[in-house]
Amino acid sequence: MPYAAQTKVSIAQSKTDIEALLARYGATGFGYATEGDRAMVAFNMEGRRVQLMLAMPSIDDFAVTRGNSRRTAAAQASAWEQACRSRWRALLLIIKAKLEAVEAGITTLETEFLANIVLSNGVTVGQLMTPQIEEHYQTGKMPALLPGS
Repeated sequence: MPYAAQTKVSIAQSKTDIEALLARYGATGFGYATEGDRAMVAFNMEGRRVQLMLAMPSIDDFAVTRGNSRRTAAAQASAWEQACRSRWRALLLIIKAKLEAVEAGITTLETEFLANIVLSNGVTVGQLMTPQIEEHYQTGKMPALLPGS
């Protein structure tokens, strides 16, 4: 069962909780956006811009129950909304765990959010490196040390 599968906390409250958490740990900026089945949370901390993408479930995924019974439109919307609330609570948990580890000196902001750090060209480290990692595993060749090399 997914984390917070039965949460009653609204998405709006989860966003507020994320913003308050980030402020408590010293974030100097915060924003979020949604488009289609994706949501994004972005913040500035320790001179870094961090961008977390959150894939939202499709409402079509909730047309039937696990037992293959067809849901009513209202039941489908309710199940989808519950899954969305669960994902926002899970995102809050992830951010809190990472920031707690940084605060405790277990790790660094860069290590915890490496894939999510936005570079000067607007691309995250993860977006830059994921194709190179895939190429490495397909070819066995190490990626270039510098982009464009």
